[in-house]
Amino acid sequence: MLDINFIRENPQKVKDACKNKNVQVSVVLVLDLDKEKRGLMTEMETLKAEQNKISRGGAENKEIFVQAKEIKGKIKEIEPKLEKVDAELKSLLLQLPNVPFDDVPVGKDDSGNIVLRKVGRPASQLFNKPKDYMELGTALDLIDTERAGKVAGSRFGYIKRQLPLLEFALIKLVMDTVTKEKFIPVIPPVMLKDEMARGTGYFEAGDRDEAYYLPDDNMYLVGTSEQSLVSMHAGEVLNEKDLPLRYAGFSTCFRREAGSYGKDTKGILRVHQFDKLEMVIFSKPEDSKAEHKLLLSIEEKLMKALKLPYQVINICTGDLGRPAAAKYDIEAWLPSENKYRETHSTSNCTEFQARRLNIRYKDKDNKTKFVHTLNGTAFAIGRILIMIMENYQQKDGSIKVPKVLQKYCGFKIISLR
Repeated sequence: MLDINFIRENPQKVKDACKNKNVQVSVVLVLDLDKEKRGLMTEMETLKAEQNKISRGGAENKEIFVQAKEIKGKIKEIEPKLEKVDAELKSLLLQLPNVPFDDVPVGKDDSGNIVLRKVGRPASQLFNKPKDYMELGTALDLIDTERAGKVAGSRFGYIKRQLPLLEFALIKLVMDTVTKEKFIPVIPPVMLKDEMARGTGYFEAGDRDEAYYLPDDNMYLVGTSEQSLVSMHAGEVLNEKDLPLRYAGFSTCFRREAGSYGKDTKGILRVHQFDKLEMVIFSKPEDSKAEHKLLLSIEEKLMKALKLPYQVINICTGDLGRPAAAKYDIEAWLPSENKYRETHSTSNCTEFQARRLNIRYKDKDNKTKFVHTLNGTAFAIGRILIMIMENYQQKDGSIKVPKVLQKYCGFKIISLR
């Protein structure tokens, strides 16, 4: 949510943000409703002041009694108008996107994203015809989507044998890496109250269709632990000395993948249930850009540790998402498709989420300010397992284990022998 004072002072900047993020919200209407609301509030305050003045003088005089009754009637007329205008204004404010930083590239969609760098040699250069992960997973009895379909329907999979051990190894690698940067490990709830689910600012962008909703409980299953980690401090005033406050959360996540039928529907690349390690930071406004660089550096450090080829993408305005002011993606090389596929993202949401969830801190001058929130993927486990399987496959159909994971999982190769 944007500060209404910022919108009043920078209407063109907000209009540009809507245009560049492809969001259809009338900033003019927002300002008109804001003006109307302020006018009604001023009128209400004036009437209440007169009412208080009369009540202090007593109501013995018939003329005063009539006057008091008139004022009370006017207040009753204004109250529903004010409530209506306030509700309309809040609805529009929640739909407004965060304003991108000035250095974010302008583009209408992902075609406007910019590749900042490529790291590592694509493994497809080592094979004429690399197998895809499902061929490998089926041959080695690592992935079973057929039985999962029987039990739960499409877009689920049984992960078996050595793959779960690799998952646990990836989790340990992440925790060993991020705790050195003072991240606090967390296993958060995977269900959210309605107001918390909306607080991170994705539902207005259509992510409500992605969420699994439990109507009897009015709760949602998390699509990422960012939602429950950011919401953890909702309504709190944090201590400045504790900032930046860094968390690394592990959770199972749930997404409907609405509208993606026919796209990656086979296998485990795009599924309804997956495990993920997510980083979340609460920082002072002046530190958030540095914290964003830290998140990206950790993501790259993890990819380099696994020795997976990847590229870093600077996301343009049209692909940025509603809450983010800046965002970077990492895409890993997928040999079977001969292209890069997204594995990580990291966003600086400035005070956009903090305003919605009322997360603040007191500075050294005892002034209360909103924190900035940032998030970044450590590992989306399923996708990283896929990248390891394809990039570390051998000509005999076995899969080497990245050296950095061998000490955690206890084996060097995955094979049927």
